[in-house]
Amino acid sequence: MSFKSKRKSVVQAFESDLVTIRLDKIAPLYVVPPQTKKTVKYQRISSSIREIGLVEPLVVNRPSAEGDHYILLDGHMRLAVLQDQSVSATKCIVSTDDEAFTYNRRISRLATIQEHKMILRALVKGVPEERLAKALNINIETLKGKKRLLDGISSEVAELLKDKQVAVAGFRLLRKMKPMRQLEAAQLMVAMNNFTVNYVKSILIATSDDQLKDQAKPKRKLGVSKEQLELMEREASNLDKQVRLVEDSFGSDHMDLVLARSFVARLVRNDQVSKYLTVQHNGLFVELSKIAERSSFTH
Repeated sequence: MSFKSKRKSVVQAFESDLVTIRLDKIAPLYVVPPQTKKTVKYQRISSSIREIGLVEPLVVNRPSAEGDHYILLDGHMRLAVLQDQSVSATKCIVSTDDEAFTYNRRISRLATIQEHKMILRALVKGVPEERLAKALNINIETLKGKKRLLDGISSEVAELLKDKQVAVAGFRLLRKMKPMRQLEAAQLMVAMNNFTVNYVKSILIATSDDQLKDQAKPKRKLGVSKEQLELMEREASNLDKQVRLVEDSFGSDHMDLVLARSFVARLVRNDQVSKYLTVQHNGLFVELSKIAERSSFTH
């Protein structure tokens, strides 16, 4: 017996070559409003394009048979910046599909530590600090702070937070703790999915003096009394233990919930059971029906 394999051709999502297109031939799906042009994000894109050019090309779809304009699928802010800078034409990626979804939702944003490493690589390659600061739309002092981001941070913490959006000020607070406490704080941040400066500050406040790097300098209590601080320390320790217990049992608990939902769904679909519950315990039947309709238990 012989078998013939059939090859299915893969349809390319984009044309293989970049195309240079005049800006007046690109039709955006919406106009970038004036208030957006005042944001930090817009100013950073503007500075980057001015200093090093367009890094990420616009994504367009070819004109239809009736028109002569390319439809802009992604890059509305970049297009607005190019127009503001009086650029006449730019290179574009041509999509073979006119699906106008937001491509940026498929992109993982640059984490704080990743940005730090990018800055170090650029400086090693000889990029002047002034030019790099202009490209990132930040001042020299902020750039130097990002450059020294991991000074005093343990390697375990850096590995744990390498893909997280942690503010630079958060690393400054972590730097005040000893390595073991830094690791505990980072693990708690990851477990709670909370990387805000205020959360790191609360962990620092709840840290005992012997876990701080500079014990000679008393930490600022920010108006917190000694009793409140001791309570916060106990609560933080208890919360850390509870989070670890939940992590250990999450898989089995989730499986139990899925099996229980399936059992409830079978009960609800049973005509005799549903009729009985509707008459005798209607409120309970409504709640059981809601459970049976759930597709997941992530929330």
